[in-house]
Amino acid sequence: MGPDVMVVGSLSMDLVLRVPRVPKVGETLAGYSFETFVGGKGNNQAMSAARAGAKVAMLGKVGGDAYGEVVLDTLKQNGVDCNYMLVDKTIGTGIANIWVGPQGDNTIIIVANSNGRLSPQDVDAASEVIMSAKTLLLQLEVPVETITRAAAVAKRGNAQVILNPAPAPPTGVLPPELLKNVDILAPNETEAELLTGIKPHDDKSTEACALKLLSLGPKAVLITLGERGAIMLRQGAGGLEKIHVPAYKVKVEDSTAAGDAFCGALASQLARGANMELAIKYGCAAGALACTRAGAEPSLPRAADLDSLIASRV
Repeated sequence: MGPDVMVVGSLSMDLVLRVPRVPKVGETLAGYSFETFVGGKGNNQAMSAARAGAKVAMLGKVGGDAYGEVVLDTLKQNGVDCNYMLVDKTIGTGIANIWVGPQGDNTIIIVANSNGRLSPQDVDAASEVIMSAKTLLLQLEVPVETITRAAAVAKRGNAQVILNPAPAPPTGVLPPELLKNVDILAPNETEAELLTGIKPHDDKSTEACALKLLSLGPKAVLITLGERGAIMLRQGAGGLEKIHVPAYKVKVEDSTAAGDAFCGALASQLARGANMELAIKYGCAAGALACTRAGAEPSLPRAADLDSLIASRV
């Protein structure tokens, strides 16, 4: 029996600096602190889904360095099946340099390293477990041709495919051969704007943005909107279906991995049979709770915390 959630994606070590502001060109600025956390969108989403209660397996590639060892150990400690993980000893593990401002906002620079070497052939070698999964969760921090192959392989089985198009491609274009195999396209506001040219700043523009994304080929579009929650559009038997889930109010400490927490919790619930609205509620709760702690891995919430926050809203 396959996993509830199969994640194909990136893993990295996050190097987090707390700063008073982004420095100007040529300026040296004193930061407040420096810490390292296990991260990468694929890694974060795998751990989020596992902590939310799903049976999770991951396919990704780390480098032959100490960072890679820490990443793998952390995944295993969180209950993620690492039997399909790969190590490339000729290159370093991916890294992310994250600057966190006083309000919890962040600026991130990533270096792919081993993530850039996850290939379509690696996907083919893991095709059996991908096809056996209930849900396949994808992002864009590994080569897009690899993600495209993974979605196609999943559709040879019965997996529901969720694509978090992050980071959005600079061209603003995703391959049609990828999108045709996507069941849920789940961008945030910035990614949605990059993919459509429409800024989702109010109800009307958000719906227009979602409709344009829907026209690209996915079966459903789910846009996360920060303090405005999340909105989903899909074609149902009776026409266009729309679901809006308000955000959960929390004090923001650090927004790093909030989107990954959302995607992992969403995938976990859908894989285990929850309806779409409930799954989105879990996603919003996970994203909110992730903002209350610093770092990626430490901020990903567990099932009991998600249940408690959802129960608090009547």
